[in-house]
Amino acid sequence: MSENCILISGGCGFIGSNLIDYLKDNSDDKIINIDKISYASNQMINEKYKDDNYYFYKTDINNIDELSEIFDEHKPDTIYHLAAESHVDRSIDGPKVFINSNILGTFNLLDISLKYFNSLEKSKKNNFRFIMVSTDEVYGSIEKGERAKEINPYKPSSPYSASKASADNLAEAWFKTYNLPVITTNTTNNYGPLQFPEKLIPLTISKILNEQEIPIYGKGNQIRDWIHVSDHVKGLIYVRNNGKIGEKYNIGNECEKTNLEVVSDICSKIDIKLKSKKDSYNLITFVEDRPGHDFRYSLDNEKIKNLGWKPEIDWNSGIENTIDWYINNNEWIKKILENNYKGERLGLDK
Repeated sequence: MSENCILISGGCGFIGSNLIDYLKDNSDDKIINIDKISYASNQMINEKYKDDNYYFYKTDINNIDELSEIFDEHKPDTIYHLAAESHVDRSIDGPKVFINSNILGTFNLLDISLKYFNSLEKSKKNNFRFIMVSTDEVYGSIEKGERAKEINPYKPSSPYSASKASADNLAEAWFKTYNLPVITTNTTNNYGPLQFPEKLIPLTISKILNEQEIPIYGKGNQIRDWIHVSDHVKGLIYVRNNGKIGEKYNIGNECEKTNLEVVSDICSKIDIKLKSKKDSYNLITFVEDRPGHDFRYSLDNEKIKNLGWKPEIDWNSGIENTIDWYINNNEWIKKILENNYKGERLGLDK
């Protein structure tokens, strides 16, 4: 039996599964993965780990009774709350599921965590942490020359970011009102292997490999800060071990690129790798912009850097690694596209 028990909600998601991989490679901690299994879940993670220190529960964080039983049985020291609906376009088409999962689900997990926390002896209480994992989108669009700091007010634009802002506020309230040891993190756009191909980078790679049109919203001049998922998960662990209870930490990479720059770079790199005689840039198609589309996200990450963390993977090496993975695992993408997602445009129904 390991000394620490880590409970991860949404552990079959893109970030959650990468967090599990890192923990399994670098610790002997017992890991509890709670995931309801949605269209974007990576179920390979449960095939990969079948040892005594890994437990998977297919359950929704709105299932209060089952959550309570899991807490009682395993007695976690750390909660990484990653379970969330996360695709902005889908939130525009159907916001209700985002409210249920991201707000009500967070409330239930906080409520059960607090009851469990209050039952602990002092030494266990001192070691307990609830890590609320959030997004830069809660800050809204950031003006040129500025970066969002942890003290910035929230200004969400989409149903998705509004639901995450609400969840963050609940977590902060549970700290201030009930003394639950919460630490909140806000991250930028993550990328890397095993990301569901509705997101910009895997969608672009998939479209190029299958010689299909690559949709870009508006003029493609929206700016995002990009961080490799492995840097993000290391940041989460670093904050858990070194961050101050009740504080918020931005986990960013200061790697700002327009969407068009990202897509163009991927086109160029894949053409070189595959020695293609075609110019994949010609696959780019500019489409109607998303309603309420924020122009620029940018995080100030000085606070976490002052703790001692910094990103390790630069854009060129990170995107090369990501492209290689998708080229070598194109069948994985095809299987997803055959089953439940066709790479279609979302977010225009309302």
